[in-house]
Amino acid sequence: MLTAGCRHTDERASATPTPTSSPAGQPDGAATADWRHVSQILARVRPPSFPRRDFPITAHGATGDGVSDSSAAIARAITACAQAGGGRVVVPPGQYLTGPIHLRSGVNLHLQRGATLRFKTDPQAYLPAVFTRFEGMECWNYSPLVYAHGQENIAITGEGVLDGQAGDENWWAWKGCQGGTQNQNAARARLVQQVAEQVPPDQRRFGAGDYLRPNFIQFYRCRNVLVEGVRLRRSPMWEIHPVLCTNVVVRGVDILSHGPNNDGCNPESSRDVLIEGCLFDTGDDCIAIKSGRNDDGRRLAAPAQDIVIRRCTMRDGHGGVTIGSEISGGCRRVFVEDCQMDSPNLERVLRFKSNAVRGGLVEDIFARRLRVGQVRDAVLQIDFRYEEGANGRHRPVVRHVVAEGLTVASAPRVLDVRGLPNAEISGVRLSRCVFQGVTRPDVVEHAAVEMVDCLVEKRP
Repeated sequence: MLTAGCRHTDERASATPTPTSSPAGQPDGAATADWRHVSQILARVRPPSFPRRDFPITAHGATGDGVSDSSAAIARAITACAQAGGGRVVVPPGQYLTGPIHLRSGVNLHLQRGATLRFKTDPQAYLPAVFTRFEGMECWNYSPLVYAHGQENIAITGEGVLDGQAGDENWWAWKGCQGGTQNQNAARARLVQQVAEQVPPDQRRFGAGDYLRPNFIQFYRCRNVLVEGVRLRRSPMWEIHPVLCTNVVVRGVDILSHGPNNDGCNPESSRDVLIEGCLFDTGDDCIAIKSGRNDDGRRLAAPAQDIVIRRCTMRDGHGGVTIGSEISGGCRRVFVEDCQMDSPNLERVLRFKSNAVRGGLVEDIFARRLRVGQVRDAVLQIDFRYEEGANGRHRPVVRHVVAEGLTVASAPRVLDVRGLPNAEISGVRLSRCVFQGVTRPDVVEHAAVEMVDCLVEKRP
């Protein structure tokens, strides 16, 4: 069935909306970007460069036997590199056991082929606490496995492996999926309450006995960041997490980790980000763009913006490219092109999630030439009923979403779009797409979605 100019409009969306802000000089709901912006973003994105100096961790006492603790040796190599004015901290072939690694300006942590960093699973190794974000909320908590705060010109490169060694017997159990008393539920609820009560972030202290898992790699308020070529395995939760960063390149990274909340790459409140040529096979969203949860996102008011995603491969995951749900600070100008997605365990191709507690303005999102084999649920999901749903006073907005030239071999349905009364889902347009193997009707509630020159082949 060819749909030419087919418009899916839920009449319930005609209620008078609460006003929302637009960029200066733009009428409410007007597009402010298009594909021409990609060249502007890429002109600003430049990977950092490093002096041609090498600091092998073995020269500072590291032993690649997989048993000896190399934490101190790696720290000494990083210090020597930084004090010399920068260069590469080289991990030679071997298995190196380590605790958290804290990068410094001018340091490229380079893993040679055959090198593996195996991270300890003893939580005490990740104390003292550092300033971080947990699920979009600022606090002090366990150090991420690789961490940098306020640094410039930093990188993780090479052909080696970073293995978080997470599993059901350690970090993953803290999610609380299997019951037990050692889980994050109480501490997470306390942190959400502290955010709601506007407790200063420096007073939000967590650590031993709270069971809030650390991210794998987190760059906090950093500039000129590169992650290239390495393989990531078995993360406690989110894998690559740039927060409030500028000029970030994630290139050629191979991520395989199926634990809870194991998002592949989560640029949060960051700008000028390029994610290209990566493989994602994850236990949660492959790429999830974020900008802070609830009042923390609104307090910082730092949208995720100017993000280019291209030539990536997505396998298992909740969503191929997702925006939300920690999106209270907003998101704009995201461009996704030439990606491949295919797995019976990939639930959605493009996913937006928010609610009336998160709020947030999401606009100017573009996708083209996505090649999809099998997807388990929907091609496009916009879900304003996520978690708290309508039980809040903030208005989520998603507008000007344009998808062109998508080809999907098998999807139960094309659209799963569920808005809220007096929220806004507008300017959503799919054009020149092919959707095959469709078995279920679309869902469009409190939203307007247009499909133009799309071929929908329904399976009996």
